[in-house]
Amino acid sequence: MPKKKLFFTIRSFWKKLGPGLITGASDDDPSGIATYSQAGAQYGLSTLWTALITFPLMAAIQEMCARIGLVTSKGLTGTLRDHYSRPILYLMVLFSFPAIVMNIGANIAGMGAVGNLLVPTIPAAFFSIGFTALLFILIIYLPYRKFASILKYLCIVLLVYLIVPFLYKQDWLAILKGTLIPKIAFDKKYISILVGILGTTLSPYLFFWQATMVAEDNIHKRKKIIIDKKILDDIKQDVDFGMLFSNIVMFFVILTSGTVLFNSGIHNIETVEQAALALRPLAGDAAYLLFALGVIGTGLLAIPVLCGSLSYIITESFGWKGGLDKKFHQAKAFYVVAGISLVLGLLINYVGISPIKALLWSAILYGLTAPVLIAIILHIANNKVVMGEFTNNKFSNFMGFTALILMSIAALALIYLQVLD
Repeated sequence: MPKKKLFFTIRSFWKKLGPGLITGASDDDPSGIATYSQAGAQYGLSTLWTALITFPLMAAIQEMCARIGLVTSKGLTGTLRDHYSRPILYLMVLFSFPAIVMNIGANIAGMGAVGNLLVPTIPAAFFSIGFTALLFILIIYLPYRKFASILKYLCIVLLVYLIVPFLYKQDWLAILKGTLIPKIAFDKKYISILVGILGTTLSPYLFFWQATMVAEDNIHKRKKIIIDKKILDDIKQDVDFGMLFSNIVMFFVILTSGTVLFNSGIHNIETVEQAALALRPLAGDAAYLLFALGVIGTGLLAIPVLCGSLSYIITESFGWKGGLDKKFHQAKAFYVVAGISLVLGLLINYVGISPIKALLWSAILYGLTAPVLIAIILHIANNKVVMGEFTNNKFSNFMGFTALILMSIAALALIYLQVLD
């Protein structure tokens, strides 16, 4: 293929990518990076198989959310408000709010800790406050298109995690076995990590963001969208690529910690910066620096998505005006919710919870709440009153119910082990 034609093909493909890519990339936030690092450090390559299993499940659920946003021109919360009873709506809000706030706080703490690692003369708390203020300013003042564009290009930051493993000698046969042959240990620690991995890959905030961003994207198009096979295929392509990108990053982070840290006898990561520091003497300064910068970059990408998701959930629930396309004076409630979520997240750092524990707890909390939300999404996606002719096909339902069953089993297993303990 001539270089010019290849360039235009790549550019055309890049233009088609949007909400799906941003959603997938924001899934690999500091919470996700910490969870994957902990999994690799504790169990080596034995959790690599989860990257393979979760991809089709993620893609199926996110495609449903995108289709709901496309058909209804509303987010999940708005759709629930219009077509379902208030108790179901409030149940969803109740299940989502604490996990998202915890996730925001954990990410802020992780970014602050890594900032202090890179510039030791500045305390981590100052970095956390600085990042929080910067993010709030960007969320308020950037127009929707500019905001979406910046988020899209921030996805490129995640490529650093694909480089790190190649800075260290790898046993590719062991990697292949860890990827294709699932290993499960029936103990509380392993199940907790497994629920954390499932929770951070099938995170509830991603469901809300995907549906809302597809709806907003269509609202901002100049012409009214007529839903046809091409539109649906383009959205599916965007979602599939975003979820694949997310899972490739997940795979390489587990691979990095599963080879570098685990093989060196480092099986317990207590802080986010410890994960980066541990790489330094084992894999070199380049690996350490890339890993650390990746945490900050993914935080800058994911936290606006988290805050935006929560703002959409609250404003749509109560019928308030909201949206990233509106200025502050047009949607005060929307931006006040975003600001409150950032402040609450920041305050979590001062209640004595270590960043790595907060990151893991938020992932586990997602693992416990996701089954409820997946069940709701499946019902909406099969509701002809809401979706008309665009309800789920058999494959979507199969993958959706598989995700629901898998998440439910993992959550129940964790609860059972907690009770026994």
